[in-house]
Parts: sequence; structure tokens; C-alpha cells
Amino acid sequence: MQLAFAEHLKKHRKKAKMSREVLAKKSTVPASTIKKFEVTGLISFRQLLLLWQSLDDLTRLYELTKTPIQGKNAPTSIEQVLKRY
Repeated sequence: MQLAFAEHLKKHRKKAKMSREVLAKKSTVPASTIKKFEVTGLISFRQLLLLWQSLDDLTRLYELTKTPIQGKNAPTSIEQVLKRY
């Protein structure tokens, strides 16, 4: 799961043509922490939110906290949730 979040944000960083250093300035998360996160998936929750806010819409992440959707169209993985929104 942690690596899925890391890969998602790395993909968004590269799509925005943003270096780790530029993202570090924008998010206030040190570039070394961003590198460690992209490689290992390890990061504090606060720093994850700062990065997510800088690269994606926090509303998408917040949606994961709501009551699951029932029925055959309900996502069964984080990848499905990320693709859906």
C-alpha cells in the first residue's frame, strides 16, 4: 500500500516535470525524504499529506475515509480508487 502511494505521487511529480528539489520547496518536505519515500514507501502521515496536496487533490484521498460503495462497481484495490478519480 505504501509503495502504491509512493508510485502514484512519483508518477504525478514526473508528469508535472518537477524535480524532487522543486517538490521539496513546494511541499516543505525535504528532498531526501521524498527520495526515501519514492524508494521505500516510508514517510510520516503529515509529510504524505503535504506531498499529496502539492501533487494531487486531497479530496481524492479524503474519499477513502467514507463508507465503502456497495455493489459490483465498488473498488477492490487502491489502484482502482486512484484510477477512478
